[in-house]
Amino acid sequence: MATRSLLLKPNVYRYLLDCSSREPEVLKRLRDATAKLPEAEMQIGPDQGQLMALLVRLIGARRCIEVGTFTGYSALAVALALPPDGRLIACDVKTEWTDIGRKFWREAGVESRIDLRIQPALKTLDELLAQGERDRFDFAFVDADKPNYIAYYEKLLKLIRPGGLITVDNTLSVSGGPIVGQRTTLAKALRDFNDHVHEDERVDVALLSIGEGLTLLRKRELPPKSARP
Repeated sequence: MATRSLLLKPNVYRYLLDCSSREPEVLKRLRDATAKLPEAEMQIGPDQGQLMALLVRLIGARRCIEVGTFTGYSALAVALALPPDGRLIACDVKTEWTDIGRKFWREAGVESRIDLRIQPALKTLDELLAQGERDRFDFAFVDADKPNYIAYYEKLLKLIRPGGLITVDNTLSVSGGPIVGQRTTLAKALRDFNDHVHEDERVDVALLSIGEGLTLLRKRELPPKSARP
């Protein structure tokens, strides 16, 4: 498979996958089905899927949100890591892509854990906030239209509990090219997002070079009211 890492040569990436990847067969077959699409470059790699599943398990996540589902690989990776009563709200606008993933979700026995919402994600996030879901989610993944990244982040920060995690894709590269030095609208939107979270004291932040860049944002816990200025 093609390397999505900015730093690893193809042979090193292949070695990484051979030595560390424990990709379930159902995920591999979904990735292979996605590889046939013209938009296949939008698919995250198995190493990133494995990392996200590990993060979900590490924080004991039960309630998750995904903004941008594509063919459902990342949704499946997260759903497989959830406990039986865990739930993932998956947001997308194109059933032609999500329909590809549905049969693999069903085959893996986790379709009931994935609540797919086909409408603009900002509308879904607003609906969740209106329903009183503030601070009730554990984990979020964003891989959607880049100009809305800051808007997605601000709404997710309200929905994620203190100590919860927001992960954001493409924060070093987009469409196979580094965002540094690019003058495209997408690259500028991603640089703006990176600047926005870099200065945000509400979160702990780490930018990883996995795939095309993955930013981890942990929502900081508020001090007790008696200790606040």
